[in-house]
Parts: sequence; structure tokens; C-alpha cells
Amino acid sequence: MNKQSFEHPRAAVLKSLAVAIGVIGAGAAHAAAFQLMEGNASGLGNAYAGSAAVAENASTVFYNPAGMSLLPGRNVAFSVDAVRPSAEFSNRGSTAAALSPLGGNGGDAGEWAAVPAGYFTMQITDALTFGLGVGAPFGLKTEYSPSWVGRFHAVKSEIKTININPSLSFKVNDKLAIGGGISYQNIDADLTSMVNYSAVIAQASSNTLLIPGVSGRAKIEGDDNAWGWNVGLIYQLTPTMRLGLAYRSTMDYTLKGSAKFDAPDSGSVGGNAIITGFNGSRAGRVRADVELPDSATMSVVEKITDRWTMMGDVSWTGWSTLQSLKVTNVNGTTVSNEELRWRDTWRVAFGGTYAYTDAIALKFGLAWDQTPVRDSTRLPRVPDENRVWLSFGAQWKPTPGSAIDLGYAHLFVKDAKVNNNGGSAAGKGLLAGEYDNSVDIIGIQYSARF
Repeated sequence: MNKQSFEHPRAAVLKSLAVAIGVIGAGAAHAAAFQLMEGNASGLGNAYAGSAAVAENASTVFYNPAGMSLLPGRNVAFSVDAVRPSAEFSNRGSTAAALSPLGGNGGDAGEWAAVPAGYFTMQITDALTFGLGVGAPFGLKTEYSPSWVGRFHAVKSEIKTININPSLSFKVNDKLAIGGGISYQNIDADLTSMVNYSAVIAQASSNTLLIPGVSGRAKIEGDDNAWGWNVGLIYQLTPTMRLGLAYRSTMDYTLKGSAKFDAPDSGSVGGNAIITGFNGSRAGRVRADVELPDSATMSVVEKITDRWTMMGDVSWTGWSTLQSLKVTNVNGTTVSNEELRWRDTWRVAFGGTYAYTDAIALKFGLAWDQTPVRDSTRLPRVPDENRVWLSFGAQWKPTPGSAIDLGYAHLFVKDAKVNNNGGSAAGKGLLAGEYDNSVDIIGIQYSARF
């Protein structure tokens, strides 16, 4: 067995860190890759069409801070989106890692999760408004059976993010408002995979010790904080039509944490010594530098009749920041340098709201969301593909200054093909197959002005 064929397990876990950073500790990614659109529930019924121009409640702090200028007085908004992603793998020619059984399909890697958010705005003067938002713009959770065919690639990927976003808006005149904010974001990562110790023992002993079926868990826990910023403008094109432009910056992280490895009993004194030495040289402090993407959105909202309001937007996300990931240990030695080759993506959304009565409104939305992941570099931690959103919602205003929103969206995700050996067919096996993916989202939000 070639000594270069078995990849460093610490690198194997960390390489997915950049790919997995942010698909929330609550559920699989719902926008492309691991971006989360669920900054509120009021926009869910419209598939988040017009997100940078709607500004109907305090959640505009996240989508476009300039929209705060359209909210007089003080405003609050609290939302929770319950998300049920589904990611089921079907084997299409996978091959087993050296000295290990093939394994099963891993079950459904998704489960129900909650994505909460909260916002507050306060008008300081007729022209100046302050706002504060707390939410999760990125996140991920996928988890497979520890005996599945891709266990040496990934078992569990859970990343929790918290983003705190104070903002200011300024009303330039009756038509133009501008805004901006800073973001303080925390990321907490928990990633695991299995290690093929049978291959480790065979490699270290120059194939004199062949002990099949020995594996153990590799786990990394790490976190980091980062600063970013966002800006936006809103312009009233006509008395009935409004344009919104918003931009959110990249986020630069240096993930620091610890790598831990199980020490299974191989049934051999020599094999156990190899495992102990292997784990001892790899466990400890590790780091990975990651730049998460920036994004830009252009939205239009138009009130076409007394009852109908239509909205749409086009958004861009700079996923090409993830071209490669260099992983190092504490002494600066390069552990891994993997090419990801992700691409920038586009999202297009269209929606409408019908005011059934002064107190009740009905919503719908449709969106197309492009994936940055190429077929050649797709990993089981993020088995992402293009998706189409179909959304419905309703809003009830129990009082003139408050609203309750309910929304539902189903995401039709294109089947995602994977053909990946993780850089080591002997150590990890070839994962070849197809994912049947979908997402269901149910959201509720309370908004009030006081």
C-alpha cells in the first residue's frame, strides 16, 4: 500500500470545515450550499422575493438596513422557522476502503430543526434610525449511520452560528434612504468521521499486519469569532414602486480547536501500538483559515392595485472564495491543501401578496437557487444541488400595529451525484452514488410597532 494513499484523518475532518461552516446547528442548508435565507418568517411565504425592498417589519435590519427608515417609532420582530431537510444516499458503484466492509446507505442525513431570529428598530430622529438583529446567516447539520459506506468521508457535521448585527439608517429625502451595519459572528463546529485503522496498521507495518474491520471515530471541535459589515439603499422609483440594493461582506475566520481520536482494540499488541502512536501524533490543537462569501441583492416591490403587491429580486453570492482550503497544525506544517473549485451563484425569486381584507393577507412565492458545488468536488457533508422554492403564506393583523405571519415552503432539490474517494481510495473507499434531497420549512413570526 502506498504510504501517501491514506490521508491524514485530521485533515479529512478539517477539509470539510470550510464546506460545512454554517449549515446551522439546526438543519441542512436551505439556500445554496450552507447559506440560510431564514432570517425571518414573514418573507418565507414569498420565497424571500423582494427581500431588500419589502421593509415591512424590523427584520429588514438583516436584509437591508436602509429599510429601517420606513419604520416609524419602535419595532420588534421575532421568528422561528422549523426546517426538515432530507438527504438520502443511494449507492451507485461505491467501493470499500482497504480491509473494511462496504457499509450501508447511511439513512436520512437530515432531521427537524429550528432557526430563530429577533430584531429591534428605534427611530432616533425623523431621519436617523437604529436597529439590532440576531440570527444565523450560515449553518449545517448532516448525520449518517457510523457504519455507512461513506463513514470514512463523513459521519456528522454540525455547525452553529450566531450573528449580531447593529445597524443605522439615514433618510436622505422622501425618495432615498441609506443604511449600514456591522456584524459580529460566532461559529461553533462539531465534525466527525470514522478512521480506517486497518489501513493505518497495514501502511505502518508495510503490510505485515493485515487486520480487517478496525475503525474508530475522529472528532474535531472548534470555534471562532469574526467581524463583517453590510450596507444598503432603498429608492422610491414611483409612488407605487420601490427599489432595494443590499450588500453583505465576506467573513474571515481562523477556526481553532482540538482533534480527538478513538483508540479501538485491534486484537494485536503491534496493531494497538500503531494506533496509539498514530492518534498521539495527530490529536491536539489544529486550525483552518476560511473566508465565507459576500453577497449582493437587488429587489423591486410594486403595489399594482389596492389589493395586489408584487415583488422580485436577483441575488449573487461570491462562493468562489472557496477555491481551496489549507489546513495546518500548531507548528505551521501543512496538513492538507485541497482544491474545492466552488463557483459564484445566482438566485432569482418572484412573489406576490394579496390583501384579502385590511387584516388578512395571502402570500405566494417561487425561486430558483443555484448551487456553487461542482459534481467533481461534491462532499457528503454538503450534498448540495440546484433547488426550486415553492412557497405560500398568510399574515393576520390582530391590531393596526401588530402582525402574525405563517409561511410554508417546499424546496425541490435536484438529485445530487457524488463520485469522490476523498483523496484516498484505499483509506476511505470510493463514494459513488446519488442523493435524493428535499427541504420543508414552516415559519411563524410576530411583529409589532409601539
